[in-house]
Amino acid sequence: MESFIAWFMSTIGQHISAEWAVFIVSMIPLVEERGGLLLASMLGIPMWRGILFCVLGNIFPIPFILLFIKKIFHWMAEHHLSGIVAKMEEKAAKNKPKIDRYGMWGLLLFVGIPLPGTGAWTGALVASLFDMDLKRASLSILLGIFLAAVIMTIVSYGALGSLF
Repeated sequence: MESFIAWFMSTIGQHISAEWAVFIVSMIPLVEERGGLLLASMLGIPMWRGILFCVLGNIFPIPFILLFIKKIFHWMAEHHLSGIVAKMEEKAAKNKPKIDRYGMWGLLLFVGIPLPGTGAWTGALVASLFDMDLKRASLSILLGIFLAAVIMTIVSYGALGSLF
């Protein structure tokens, strides 16, 4: 762990603050808030600052996904990237029954419980591709992000935090 922190400080850390690195990591699909909070803990960022930057970083791309992903997918398909689009649509379709079963609560739990393949990006993708109500989907995703923050804060700053 110390070698990672040393690498970070000697490369990326010279150009941006640790908080902004956490913000950026929290925006990355699949890594999202889970990775951001682990990074915040490893970099010694105080818990409340880490939570703030992770939550904001995780929320930032969601409106763009909800509003524009269909247009982006259409553009990608026209520019010979249909394979990527098909994989993402397949992933959304695979997760749709989990969310449909419980509606708004299903989306909240899908986003909030930190398991592989779940999170705000995939939740927003499913909500957008399957035309869920924008307000309900946004609220579910936001509450899911807060739930994930609670769970990952306990893991990052509690259980694993004592190891760093």
